[in-house]
Amino acid sequence: MASDYVHGYDAQAHARLRDQAGALAALLHPPSDPTFAPGSHVLEIGCGVGAQTAQLISRHPGIRITALDVDERSVGVARAWAADAGLPNVTFDTGDIFALPHAEDTFDHAFVCFVLEHLSDPIGALRVLSKVLKPGATITVIEGDHGSAQFHPDDADARAAIECQVTLQARAGGDATLGRQLYPLLHRAGLQAITVSPRLVYVDGDNPALAESFTRNTFTAMVAAVRDRALAAALIEEERFDAGVRALRRTAEPDGVFCYTFFKATATVPPRAPTA
Repeated sequence: MASDYVHGYDAQAHARLRDQAGALAALLHPPSDPTFAPGSHVLEIGCGVGAQTAQLISRHPGIRITALDVDERSVGVARAWAADAGLPNVTFDTGDIFALPHAEDTFDHAFVCFVLEHLSDPIGALRVLSKVLKPGATITVIEGDHGSAQFHPDDADARAAIECQVTLQARAGGDATLGRQLYPLLHRAGLQAITVSPRLVYVDGDNPALAESFTRNTFTAMVAAVRDRALAAALIEEERFDAGVRALRRTAEPDGVFCYTFFKATATVPPRAPTA
């Protein structure tokens, strides 16, 4: 993983992840997308508090999930949630994508959501992941792209605040614009049958619930969370950062508009090369 996870692991970050998963469920997991067959064993990398795990279970009934995250606190929260929900087919463990504790050809599918953007070597991570998947298994990857953010009223301070997160994430070894790169990354990792589809979030005054859950509680909250680190790194003046966050919140008003593009990719693990 990147050496410094830019979003943090506190309770506010956990709440934002759940808000994000709920707000984006119809966009990232629509009924028209392919499903995992009942009985499939799915490996979820970077499960966090289980926000996307909940969506997987709802969307693909009957699957078995092994979910990993590097942060023990998040895994503990996820385990407690699964226990309260009475979910018998989900196992949460602490683990690193670069040191997976699984044998080759173990899983039928892999699900990787908002993870590659935080890695200094996403291609290497995909190659490691491919080894624990069966030949012909699929990998689903979802990533955002901060360069796609468009909003009205436009505001230079808001863009400067967003750029603070992009810069901090880059300094930690990640890339907040990774979504646009999914096809070449998957191709260079040796995967086949790659498909990538952009998923546009468009929010205007006709959808105040999405303005609250995504524009305010997901995107703006994510940018606001880097305030202390951005100021400590002297990336921006305090007044300008705060003005930028206010401007982002302003786009969630009835006369505001906010757009952001996620990218969802699927790919297939090729047959293994014959051994001598």
